[in-house]
Amino acid sequence: MSDNGNVMREVLLEKVTVNIGVGEAGERLLKAKKILEMLTHQKPVLTKAKRTNRDFGIRPGMEIGCKVTLRKEAAEDFLKKAFWTRNNRIAEYSFDPEGNFSFGIPDYTDFEGVKYDPEIGIFGMDVTVTLKRRGKRVSQRRRLTKRIPAHHRVTKEESLEFVKTRFGIEVVE
Repeated sequence: MSDNGNVMREVLLEKVTVNIGVGEAGERLLKAKKILEMLTHQKPVLTKAKRTNRDFGIRPGMEIGCKVTLRKEAAEDFLKKAFWTRNNRIAEYSFDPEGNFSFGIPDYTDFEGVKYDPEIGIFGMDVTVTLKRRGKRVSQRRRLTKRIPAHHRVTKEESLEFVKTRFGIEVVE
């Protein structure tokens, strides 16, 4: 706990989103789904294109990737494994001003105990971590929605401290 033991000021792990962008529907997308299911033990959701990209032949509504959202213990366990693949280091530029951070994992075989499958190939993934404080629901509920004041939002410095103390991660400049 921080700020003289005030529970409301404590920084918490809200969710971890793991995303694999393939850029096309078909066999590669099914392989990416299989990888996410194998690593997270949850069923992935397909992500759809929002804009047209003629160079890649992408139209709006086309399925081009998949993602999994992890919460609570599952999120924490996956994050520990993901940090292990990065040698427990993360760059400072990975953190945004709201205290969230993202990093990439170049190959799914970097995870401990995962073997390379020539049938699947090589797939990288993006890991996005969202941090919050208690009371964030006020900004997301349906009735009486209010803004979270600036002093109650998670800052970059607080998220750096959270990652260092909670996961023992070294933040590289």
